[in-house]
Amino acid sequence: MQSKYIVALKILYKVQIRRHQLEHQLMREIEIQSRLHHPNILRLYGYFHDEERIFLILEYAARGELYKELKKLTHYSEKKAATYIASITQALVYCHEKHVIHRDIKPENLLVDMQGQLKMADFGWSVHSKTKRHTMCGTLDYIPPEMVENKAHNHTVDNWSLGILCFEFLYGYPPFETESQNDTLRRIMKVDLSFPSTPLVSREAKDLITRLLVKDPSKRLPLQKILEHPWIVKNAELINSS
Repeated sequence: MQSKYIVALKILYKVQIRRHQLEHQLMREIEIQSRLHHPNILRLYGYFHDEERIFLILEYAARGELYKELKKLTHYSEKKAATYIASITQALVYCHEKHVIHRDIKPENLLVDMQGQLKMADFGWSVHSKTKRHTMCGTLDYIPPEMVENKAHNHTVDNWSLGILCFEFLYGYPPFETESQNDTLRRIMKVDLSFPSTPLVSREAKDLITRLLVKDPSKRLPLQKILEHPWIVKNAELINSS
């Protein structure tokens, strides 16, 4: 019997998983994502395996990776950026209510479906795939100060990542990016944040970014306050879906 239902398959190689001793982590992450049902989170329907590989059965996001779209456009309009930030924030509200911290929010882990709705993906197995970012610093750009300093961290790491993401959406690159890994880490720890003169970005957008990129995790703008922020209220165009 054919359902003609289109899904995506993500292939993980067992030898790589064993090499990094990630078997238990992978199974835990599969269990977590298979239980997450939200319009802005990519569905994981199940998995199967053979001797060499594990196949994840995932929701198909027809328009593909946000990272490629962003690189093609160089940066987003404020309306598009706000819409995407609001969508991710809603997904994170849902995750945090279920005590799930994503920890790896970045353009490479976001997909877009046929309707233009954003889908958060890669809840832990992104470490098994080749990075799509071509800067020297890679994911380092999104790491919050407390993780750089090897301190305990909580759900507010995701709030920090939203600030980095918002900056990258509007300017085309992350705020602390440098050619040197050590310099990037230094800028993150100092929260060495400055806004370029071009492209032109509104005061409200800069205000939201500044309220998220705060060194003290307890003082970062909470998720619900992001959704109530004037820039989001003014610019976001949310797709009602369930």
